[in-house]
Amino acid sequence: MVGEEKTSVKKRLSKSSKHAEEKEEGQRDCTEESQETPSNGRIDLKQLIAKKVQLTAEAEELKPFFMKEVGSHFDDFVTNLIEKSASLDNGGCALTSFSVLEGENSHRAKDLRAPPEHGKIFVIRRSLLDELFEVDHIRTIYHMFIALLILFILSTLVVDYIDEGRLVLEFNLMSYAFGKLTVAMWTWCTMFLCTLTVPYFLFQHWARGYHRSSHPVVHSVLHCFLFVVFQIGVLGLGPLYVVLVYTLPPASRFIVILEQIRFIMKAHSFVRENVPRVLSSAKEKSSTVPVPTVNQYLYFLFAPTLIYRDNYPRTPTVRWGYVAMQFAQVFGCFFYVYYVFERLCTPLFRNIKQEPFSARVLVLCIFNSILPAVLILFLSFFAFLHCWLNAFAEMLRFGDRMFYKDWWNSTSYANYYRTWNVVVHDWLYYYAYKDFLWFFTKKFRSAAMLAVFAVSAVVHEYALAVCLNFFYPVLFVLFMFFGMAFNFIANDSRKRPIWNVLMWTSLFAGNGVLLCFYSQEWYARQHCPLKNPTFLDYIRPRSWTCRYVF
Repeated sequence: MVGEEKTSVKKRLSKSSKHAEEKEEGQRDCTEESQETPSNGRIDLKQLIAKKVQLTAEAEELKPFFMKEVGSHFDDFVTNLIEKSASLDNGGCALTSFSVLEGENSHRAKDLRAPPEHGKIFVIRRSLLDELFEVDHIRTIYHMFIALLILFILSTLVVDYIDEGRLVLEFNLMSYAFGKLTVAMWTWCTMFLCTLTVPYFLFQHWARGYHRSSHPVVHSVLHCFLFVVFQIGVLGLGPLYVVLVYTLPPASRFIVILEQIRFIMKAHSFVRENVPRVLSSAKEKSSTVPVPTVNQYLYFLFAPTLIYRDNYPRTPTVRWGYVAMQFAQVFGCFFYVYYVFERLCTPLFRNIKQEPFSARVLVLCIFNSILPAVLILFLSFFAFLHCWLNAFAEMLRFGDRMFYKDWWNSTSYANYYRTWNVVVHDWLYYYAYKDFLWFFTKKFRSAAMLAVFAVSAVVHEYALAVCLNFFYPVLFVLFMFFGMAFNFIANDSRKRPIWNVLMWTSLFAGNGVLLCFYSQEWYARQHCPLKNPTFLDYIRPRSWTCRYVF
């Protein structure tokens, strides 16, 4: 494969060089013709200028096609070369926990599995937006968003000055959303210390006792049970109890719940990647037990990835100016979202007429919510998947910065799901999708995809339900039904630009629906409280029956 790519690249380069030589000869001929002196002995400057203009126009026409061809073929060549070299370096197979426990006589296909290195391959590479921002045309879009933020700030100040007769620099909405932040911080510290100690020492105790145990199956089942209890009881129910008992505001809840989910995924990855190594070492009767060091596990807990490795590619130095810039942009995005809510969302829902829930109110709300929803989508992506993750990657000298791909060019939802959030997608692909196929064989690919969609939809809805303090499964319905349908209808075979337009249209509309429904429900529960709510009142939509009184 690599040899074929090299040959094809050489052919293209030779063709390009021949084309360049022909072009140079043409330029020389044109120059010679233009420099022929007329009968009066003077050079015809007008003819020379015309020839140069013509050549420049032709070069500009050829330039985009040439750059597109060379860039696409070169990217394919380098990608294939990296994958081929990585597969050659990490050849061989390792046994999983299931194959070792089943014994040597089992010949099922799932007994052999590639080692961790055959999964996610980490290489040093920059984030896509960092590369694109070096292009002036792309960076101008970034400048346009900054200009829009400035206009939002000015609009807020001017309106407050007109209404109040003075400049009102208050951030009531933000201070409410991040209220009780100290409770969220000590909850995070507790979760971090538990994740650092319990999974590591539980795995270490199991790994070192597995070789000496006379009943390795019982030994493994006991430690597996304790790990599941920790995942569900400590990391699962503990933060949830704090959030509900202390009635944390929405943003503080998001901090606790998202970190809860991250720690659960990290702990699972650590155990999942290291258990097969211990089992393989025991089967080979090796004298050493492959247990990672505490420093390796600690680095993984902070690293911007959910796939455990003992070592990652590292950059040589830390650019502290780059780190400061990324954190500054994160805080800038927070204020941007605040002004979007303050100027576009709050007036929209405060000015809803005092009329019952109807199709007319719903349609107007959805279309008025599309613009702020799209801005929140872009800001959330840029703040977290680019700035936040790049800041931690730079501080830890973490080399692989591919936290997302060019999802904005997607012509199918299948490609969008793969490229929007590469960090989470990798975890779902290797630990949900591929493990499902390993357990049930490769005949159930559709069932495996359905399981991954169900897990992702449930986790997303769980986060929203806890953070907003009500259950309203709009996201679950959109994700589980419409998202899955689009995944099969708008699949990877759709390559025409019209599919990219349809993808963006449905994405905008879907985010508008989410913002509209959840905001209506939030305001309905704020202004139509129930004195003695039952369990059904928490799951029954209040916005369908509440008449808004502001």
